[in-house]
Parts: sequence; C-alpha cells; structure tokens
Amino acid sequence: MGFRSFLSKPLAKYIFNSQQNWMYNAPAAQNQWRTKLVSTAASTAFGRDHFFKDVASYEDFKQAVPIRDYEDLKGYIQQIIDGQENILWPGKPIYFAKTSGTTSGTKYIPISKDSISNHINSARDALLNYIHETGKGAFLDNKLIFLSGSPVLDTKGSVPTGRLSGISNHHVPAYLRTNQLPSYQTNCIEEWEEKLERIIDETISKPMSLISGIPPWVQMYFDRIIARTGKPIKDVFPEFQLFVYGGVNFEPYRAKLYESIGKKIDSIEMYPASEGFIAYQDSQYAEGLLLLADTGIFYEFIPTEEFFNEKPTRLSLEEVEVGKNYALIINNNAGLWGYSIGDTVKFVSKDPYRLLVTGRIKHFISAFGEHVIGEEVEKALKYAMERQPETEVVEFTVAPMVTPSEGLPYHEWLIEFATPPNDIERFSLDIDHRLAELNVYYDDLVSGSILRPLKITTLAKNAFIDYMRSQGKLGGQNKVPRLANDRKIADSLSIS
Repeated sequence: MGFRSFLSKPLAKYIFNSQQNWMYNAPAAQNQWRTKLVSTAASTAFGRDHFFKDVASYEDFKQAVPIRDYEDLKGYIQQIIDGQENILWPGKPIYFAKTSGTTSGTKYIPISKDSISNHINSARDALLNYIHETGKGAFLDNKLIFLSGSPVLDTKGSVPTGRLSGISNHHVPAYLRTNQLPSYQTNCIEEWEEKLERIIDETISKPMSLISGIPPWVQMYFDRIIARTGKPIKDVFPEFQLFVYGGVNFEPYRAKLYESIGKKIDSIEMYPASEGFIAYQDSQYAEGLLLLADTGIFYEFIPTEEFFNEKPTRLSLEEVEVGKNYALIINNNAGLWGYSIGDTVKFVSKDPYRLLVTGRIKHFISAFGEHVIGEEVEKALKYAMERQPETEVVEFTVAPMVTPSEGLPYHEWLIEFATPPNDIERFSLDIDHRLAELNVYYDDLVSGSILRPLKITTLAKNAFIDYMRSQGKLGGQNKVPRLANDRKIADSLSIS
C-alpha cells in the first residue's frame, strides 16, 4: 500500500462522518444557507436592489428574488467585468467560468473565493466516499488522468477566465499532481484531436488506475488506444480500477465502454456545473446522486410542466416529491440568485436526498404537444438495447420531422451504432413501444394517427465527431444535445 492510499483511509472516514451531519437533515442545512447567503449579500448591489435586508423567510425570498437566466443577470455581470466590486457577492470573483449559451452566446459565470471549495472539495469527497465504502484506495498510488479543457486562462475585465475543468486543474491537490496526467503542456493544447494523440503518447505506457471524463470523449480515447495497440484497455492499463464521469447519462455508452475496457470496473458519477458542484454518487449500491446540501448553494425546484408559466411554483428542498421532474434553480455564494441552470432532475430518495439528472429544460420535442424529454428517450433506448444486447450505440439525437415528403410526421432518431441491432425494425418498434408507455401524449398522437411510429436513421462512423468538429466543439466538456425541437442538428448530420 502506497502512502497516498494509506493516508486516504482516515481522511475518507472523516469526510464520511462529516457528511452524516447534514445528509439526513438536508432541509435544515438548506435553510441555514439561505439565511447566510442573504445576510452576506445584503450590502451588495444586487442585495440592495432586491431589499435583502427585509428578507426573513423563504416566502420573503421568493417575493424578492425572481427566477432568471443569464440574460437577466447579464447587466450585473457586466458591472463586474467593468471593474466594480460588491455587485452580486462581496468583493470580486476570483474566476469567471466561461461556458456557451444557446441564446446568450458566451456566458461568464462567477466563482468566488467562497464558492471555489464547492467545486474542488466536492470532487475530492466523491472519491473519498468511494474509498470509505469499498476500502479501495490503491488507485491513488498510480497514474490518474482527467480528460478536460485547457488550463490556460484569459481575463475578462481583470478576472481570470476559462473553462471550469481548466480552472479546476489549477486546484488539484499537491499530493496528486505528481501522478496526474496529461502533462500541463499537453493539457494546454486547444485542438482536441492533436491533444488526444499527445495524451495517448504520455499515458499508453503508464500504470493508469483512474480515468475521468465525459463518456463519448473517453470512448474516443479508448478507440485510438485500441487502434494503436490492438489490445483491450484492460491489457493496456492492467491497473485501471475506477472510471469517473459526468455531464451525460452513462447508459447509452456503457456497453461499448465496457467492451472496450474488456472487463467491468467501478465507476463514480459526478454532477458538476459551472454554476456549482451539485451532486455526486456517494455509494456503489444506492440509486442516484447525493445532493450536496451544505456546500454554499441554496436550491429551489420548479415542476417542469410549470417552468414556462408566468408565475411557476417554487419549492424548497423539503417540499419536493420523489419521482417528479423539476427544473433546478440555484442561489450560491458566488452571487447567482434565482438562477436556472437549465437542467431537470428527479429525486429517487428523500432520506437522504438523492437524485437523477433527467435532461435539459429546453431540450425536448413538443412539435405536436407531446413534450418528450431526455429521460424518456434514454429509457426507451435502454429498453431496446436490453432486448437486443448485441447493440452498441456510439451517439444519438432525436428531432421531429414535421413535413415529410410523404406520409405522416414522425420523430427521427439519428443513431451512430458501433454494433447495430440484428433486427433494426424490431429495435425501432421496441423504442417506439417503450416511449409510448413512458409518455401518454406521444402514445395518443401515434395511436390517433397524428404521428407515425418513429424512424431510425443510421449514421456513418464518426458522424457525430465530424459534426462536433464542424461546430468547433470537439472534445473537452462539449456534449451533443439528445433532443431538439428543430432540425438544425439532424439536417447537419444527415448531410454529413
């Protein structure tokens, strides 16, 4: 046992015990954070504009703080960029996390000296929970790879600015830096395919034990290694023990990733966002991700069916119900207030509060009133893949075909298969059948002959890689939207 794994055991126990203090009493922790956040920001420009000094209860808070997106907050962000202090949070941000918006162009999300620990310590604590539960800490003694964005930071105003994964790279604990890969120089390469080849050069002969990244880009890393060596990943990296991922649902990628590895290994799912580290998988045996209720974020939840209402219902943590979909709203110690991050979640447990990420509030298909969401298409695909287990999916997206050249409208599923199903017609019918079970509106439209059953379009190898490359979004933390209400992505993929 190396010194890192040896020292991790008592630290893991300490973190686990500390976690027990709030995880079974999360609503109380949330109320304390709401009070603390409002009190701390009362003298900021935002706090004065929204009369924080008069906010005493959650009802007061809802009256004072409207739900907003980045466009609504942009004026305050611009004041920070212009050099002003005490705007959204006391002082100035220590970073801006740079991220792309669908309507706002580039977004600059503030990270403060108070909120940085949420981003950094939460990732650490997820690993320590794993060590505490399983006793497996040996991966810390070998090489660890984090497939992430460049750590090179620009400035916006006078604030250091970069991708969240690049910012986080500057805060990797010193005791892990000596076994972290890739090198800083390689990590700074902006062009993904060039960077990937250099990463392989640096890692292929090393004892890799932990690999972390978004599943489709990890799969690309594996594919390139297998092409070079002709060996499964387990033979290239016999010490490989733990896969850490986030950003997308793992299920569509699971079969192909495990086939590439050549054996089943443990995995940890994390839920980081530029706006805050929200949840992580704290157990290998319990369903869902533990909501981080005591790390500087006060959460609110809006039933998804009400999100676009003029006055939607806003719920605190103690008011949520298991099994319902909610749009996630955060208020944090970097100065985001009533902020919709665009994700939808569903709780699977309230003791403790564990959730699943079910999709994006703006990523759905409702061209005919069906409102099909990400969770439903992923469950339907999983069902079909279980019935034809030889099937391996590389990537997929779904779009409406409103005006086909002939026949009724339909949903088009554009799928790149690593291994196609033996019976593609049966596969399509299985997806359609399961989707109808999951979404009564879709069922009514198909059974009422307003829509015909879905159609699968099989895409050529690397279709999604080529599409993401054409958009300048290959690699890093970029993801292909599962659903769209238009055909911009679908038509681009069909042409390619």
